[in-house]
Parts: sequence; C-alpha cells; structure tokens
Amino acid sequence: MPVIPYLFFDGHCEEALAFYKKALGAEIGMMVRFKDVPAGPEPGDCGGIDPALLADKIMHAALQIDGTTVMASDGFARGKPSFSGFSLSINGKTEADVDRIVAALAEGGEVDMPPDKTFFARRFGTVKDRFGVSWMVICE
Repeated sequence: MPVIPYLFFDGHCEEALAFYKKALGAEIGMMVRFKDVPAGPEPGDCGGIDPALLADKIMHAALQIDGTTVMASDGFARGKPSFSGFSLSINGKTEADVDRIVAALAEGGEVDMPPDKTFFARRFGTVKDRFGVSWMVICE
C-alpha cells in the first residue's frame, strides 16, 4: 500500500504545479477546481471562506514526478502555506542530475546543503523551494 504525499499550497497550487512541471518534468494528471464540484461548496463547507473566493482555486490535483504520485491542493487558500517536519526525497540517476534538480528547485528558493559527495551517496544536496517545501536530492 503506497503512501502518497498530499501538499496544501494555501492558494498557490496552480503556481506550484507549473513550477514542478518546469523544474522536475512533472506531469499533471487529475485537476479539479472548487467550481467544478457538481453540487458546489456550500458557505459552511470551506472553513469559513466564501466559496466564491475559492471558485478558481484547485481543490485537488495529482501530479506524477518520475512515476511517483504527489497530490496537491489550494486548501482553503489563506495564503500562508506551511511545510515543516518533513522533506520529499528525489533520486537522481547521475551526479549531474542531482546538481540540475537542486538548481531547478532552488529557483526562488534556497539551497540548504549544496550538492556534494557524502559517505552515503555519490552526490547529495538539500533545498527548500519557493513554496517552502523541503527536498533531499540524492544519487546513491
């Protein structure tokens, strides 16, 4: 039974999907906006947010990154995404892949540990992307 990460971008989901498509070659599969829900959200269904403000926001999306599914949403679109206490890990096939992936994810973000050889990997680096998602990139 797979464990699938589900990231809530608090109003920045569409921007995040475009970023991961460019940076990682992610493919966007299913994507549903709040306005696409057949019955439509009722005023009390959206955490106190006016459903009209969420209409064009993404309720649910699934993206594929090199065969791995990551799910994403705008959540209640309050504008302050928070990602702490975890990292997503991505494997590069070569040392050059690690450098390229870290550089791509660092666009607008911050490299925490520049890619380098370690005792456990041919190349390893960590980066926090522009949305605050932490990534570990490794070539074992």
